[in-house]
This record gives sequence, C-alpha cells and structure tokens, in this order.
Amino acid sequence: MSVMTDSLALELARAAPLLPPEAPLEMPIQSLSAGRLQRPRLPTTPRGMAWRRAVVIGGAGLLTLVATYQIWWVLRGAGTDVLETILLLLFVALFAWIAQAFVSAVAGFFVIATRRPGRLGLDNDAPLPVVRSRTALLMPTYNEDPERLMAGLQAIYESLRATGQLDRFDFFVLSDTTRPEVRAQEIDAFARLRERTGDRERLFYRLRRDNRERKAGNIAEWVRRFGAAYPHMLILDADSLMTGETIVRLAGAMERNGDVALIQTLPLIVNGTTLFARMQQFASRVYGPVIAHGIAWWHGAESNYWGHNAIIRTRAFAQCAGLPELRGFKPFGGTVLSHDFVEAALLRRGGWALHMAPNLAGSYEEGPPSLTDMLVRDRRWCQGNLQHGAVLPSRGLHWVSRWHLAMGIGHYFTSPMWAMLMLVGLAIPLQKAGLAWQSLSVPEFSPTRYWRDQDPERFLWVFLMTMVVLLAPKVLGYLTLFFDRAARRGCGGALRALASMVLETLLAALMAPITMYVQSRGLAEVLAGKDSGWDAQRRDDGTLPLSALVRRYGGMGVLGAAAGAAAYLISPSLAAWMAPVIAGLVLAIPIVAITSARPPGQWLQRIGVFLIPEERDPPPILARATELRRAAKGQ
Repeated sequence: MSVMTDSLALELARAAPLLPPEAPLEMPIQSLSAGRLQRPRLPTTPRGMAWRRAVVIGGAGLLTLVATYQIWWVLRGAGTDVLETILLLLFVALFAWIAQAFVSAVAGFFVIATRRPGRLGLDNDAPLPVVRSRTALLMPTYNEDPERLMAGLQAIYESLRATGQLDRFDFFVLSDTTRPEVRAQEIDAFARLRERTGDRERLFYRLRRDNRERKAGNIAEWVRRFGAAYPHMLILDADSLMTGETIVRLAGAMERNGDVALIQTLPLIVNGTTLFARMQQFASRVYGPVIAHGIAWWHGAESNYWGHNAIIRTRAFAQCAGLPELRGFKPFGGTVLSHDFVEAALLRRGGWALHMAPNLAGSYEEGPPSLTDMLVRDRRWCQGNLQHGAVLPSRGLHWVSRWHLAMGIGHYFTSPMWAMLMLVGLAIPLQKAGLAWQSLSVPEFSPTRYWRDQDPERFLWVFLMTMVVLLAPKVLGYLTLFFDRAARRGCGGALRALASMVLETLLAALMAPITMYVQSRGLAEVLAGKDSGWDAQRRDDGTLPLSALVRRYGGMGVLGAAAGAAAYLISPSLAAWMAPVIAGLVLAIPIVAITSARPPGQWLQRIGVFLIPEERDPPPILARATELRRAAKGQ
C-alpha cells in the first residue's frame, strides 16, 4: 500500500505543473426531494411540440391498441386463462415499446426527406461563426492506452487550429487512471503531445488523487477547480473525435442561444475492424440518423444527454447538476453510475434547454469490438439505469425527463420479457395439446399450427404487423440513402447497402438469443445486489481465448442443446419452431468468436459489405488520428 501511495504522490507531483491557474466555481449538490420546474416553456423550444408528442406517443398508443385487439381476438376462445392473460400483458408492453420506436423513426424519415434546416442555426454549409467566449475540451480517461488517447486529442487540436480560432479553446486530459504504469505513461505521452504541438498554453493534464463518483466525479472536480474560467465545456470520451468546424459551430450556437445548457451531437461509429464492429458502424451510419432525427423532432428542448460529444454551459451545469448520493442499499444506492440522464433531467428542471443536433456532421466515436465487450458495457449501464428508479420520483422534473429515465429502466426488462413471451407462447399450445409428465411426446404437435388455427387471418395479421413495426426503422434508414447520393455511394451503392442491411439483420437475429440470455442474467444479478465494477474498455481487439469463450458461453450452448433435444422429443415441429433461438444458443461460441475477429470483417470490407462513407473517403480528422496512432506504434 505504501508503494502505491508513494507512486501516486510522485505522479501527482509530476502532473502538477501541467495545469493552469485554478478558477473555482461552486457546484452544490442537488436535492431530489425538493425543487420545482423552472421555465416550463423556453425560447428555443420548437413550435408545435404538443402535437409532435401527441403524434408519437398517441400514434404508438393507437398502434398498440389495434394490435392488442387483434391478439385478444385470437386468444379469447372460450375465455382467457392465466397463461393467456400473461401472454396478452407481455405482448401489449413489448408492442408498445417497439411501436414508439417505429413512429419516432417514421418522423425521423420525414425530417430527413424534407431536408428541414438544423436547429439553433447549426448548418454544416454555413460560414463558421467567430466565437468570443472560451471553451474547455475535457477528455476523461480511465486506464486507456495513453498513446492512442493523445493521438486522438492531437487530431482534434490540429483540426481546431485549422479553423483559425484555436485561441478560444483549451484542452484538458482528466485522468482517473489507477494503474501506476499507465499513469506514468500518460504523463510522458502528454509531455510528448506538448512537444509535437509546441503548445504549453492550451494543453493541460490533471491526475485525480481518487476516483470518487467515477466519471461524473471526474467532470465535477474539474468544474469546481477550473470551471469559472470557461463559459462552455465540451465533453469527449477517450475514443471521441470531433472536427474543429463542428466544435466552433457548437460554441457559436451556445453564444447565440442564451437559454441552452447542452447540445448533444450524433456521434457516428467509425474505425471498426472486427466483423461485429463493422456491423455496428454500418447500423449507426444507416439506421442511426433516422432514429436520432425522430427523437430530436419530438424531444425538442427536452432532449437527453449521452455523456460525451456534447457541449455544455458550465455555469448552468455547476448550478443544477451536482449529483447526490442515492439512498438505499448497493448496487441501487450510492454513486450515480449513468450520470448523463440524471444531469440532463436536473438541467431541464433548472430552467435550461437541451437540444440534439443530429444534422451536424463531424462527430465520431468508436464502438466495442465484440459482442462480449458490448455486453460487459451493457451490464454496467443496466445497473446505472436501474438506479434511476430512485430518481424518477424527484420533485420538479419535466415529464419528458421522467420519460427518458423510465425508458432507460424499461430497456433492461425487455430481454426477459421477450424470453417470457416466447416461453408462454409455447406453454399455451403445449397445455392445450395435453402434454403431461406421464407422456412427454406429442408427435403431431406444432405451435405454429395451433396459433394459426385459432384465427388464421388475425394470426397472420398480428405477425406481419409486429414484423413491420420491428424492422421498419432499418428499412427507413436504408431508404434515406436514396436522398443522399454521396452516402449511398459511400455504402457501396444501393445493392451492396441492401445486402449489408440483410446480413446485419440476420446476424442480429443470431445474436439476439445470446444477448437476451446475458441481459436477463445481468438484470437478475443487479436485482440480487451484485455490483458491475468499473473496468477499462477494449478498443481494437475483441478476441478471446477458447478457454474464456467456453467459460462465458459454454453453459449457454449446453442449455440450447438440451432445449433442442427436449423440443425434438416432444415434437419435430416444435424443434423446428424453436430453431432460431436454439441455433443462437448452441452456436454461441462460434458466433462470438467469428464476429470478434478481424479477418471476416476485413473480407466483407473487400467485397463492399458493411461499408460506410467515412472509410471509403475518410474525413481529414479520421485520417490524421489513424496516422498518429500508427506512428505511435512504430508502424
């Protein structure tokens, strides 16, 4: 322990000269049990918000009502029993969930199709504004690769310098790194960054003595020490990249709109090399804009915050967003993990507007390299979002902020609900077929035939309606490519983009049982009180040794094989009906192994599948970051 303390003290001493003079700003802890909503209507609130929200929520409700009536008609028969009532309730909840996403995506499609101007005067083609106020770019880091981190920061720095307005921006690396060897490497890498840029006046490095409150505490500590010197702060992740033009436009929008506390950009996922990463970046590039434009259209000035690639008014954040410790036992109590949603809700309660700018180009991030990495991150988000149950009843929150929190919580219940819907949908026809422990074989049994026989037309109608609502956001995203010739060509053309969409949908369907199983288990662990921990994220390599794959996914394969064998013994038709889920579970190890590897992703890239415009014609900032990272590795 003394060696660790001595090492930290030495590194703190080395880092101390790398900071500017302090400019303290008070940031009080907020109360969740007291407070009221300030300024219900804001100057930058778009027109017609009431009817926009009525269209999305009312449209989703109407679709759900129609679907519920149809499924009830299929179930009603001689009256609904307990299992049928459970199935109806699960269907209603899950259909309402996907119906809202569907209606929101339709709205986003029409926003893109009609080429509406960007909000807050944010226009990619307009002349750059001349900014007068100072903005701090904050890059929190936790046990990340220092050379990779500094390469990205240098690319952003050089892009800002090219705008001619670098003097209005300062850069802070905010280290929460706990590994002594990485801390030492960070300080050395930062010193070399200063040497390469020749700038000691705008590049700063801060090492925290402890990791209290994790990332939220990291940002809050900076606000309390240095925030008074900067009207705005732009939050970056360790894998974030933003062009200088985008940053200047964001700062200009904050200066022009005095009621705005936060503008959230839509970061596109880039630099994917594994099959999984390339699949994710294609989905982000093609489907993401439709979804983002849709939610921006009806969220209005009550948009959410995703924790990075966003600019924030520093004094508003200091006044409103000091996070309290949540009451209750861990993992629900204690430090707020998913801090961004809560900070957004508190900012809006304080009378500030929050906007999303999905039309603004030049914002990028990197996705997890494998399904395993995504599920590890998702497990942490699960715990953080379930904590929001303690925030939901807070006094004074705007109802849309409560909606954001509730949707975040609900997302982690959808996996077990889909599993229950599937099992109950299977149990009902088995029960009606007379399956008993004394006779576990019903050779002629077919779940599909049972449900079709209840009401063939309505059964088919409900199935098709569900599939349309579920898959429409992807199709609408693909159709938007026909409004943008450059984007369509960047995705390999209409036919390759279509092939990419079909393959992404098939791969997602194969991974769905794995995701459903792991998310359901993660939810159970959180509810049982198991903490998620806080680990550094992998950025490039998603592979795992066979032993780790067997340890993580072997049990899933055994479960799938057992379920498949049992289903076949009951009826071959039942086994065929369950085949998609059984295949996903049985093949969990090869699916994860193949999608985590680079060669399959690189082969698909060569034949033009999962292409995105940013890799066919990389923006200068992406090309420069790649060049700097390769130079740091000696390649």
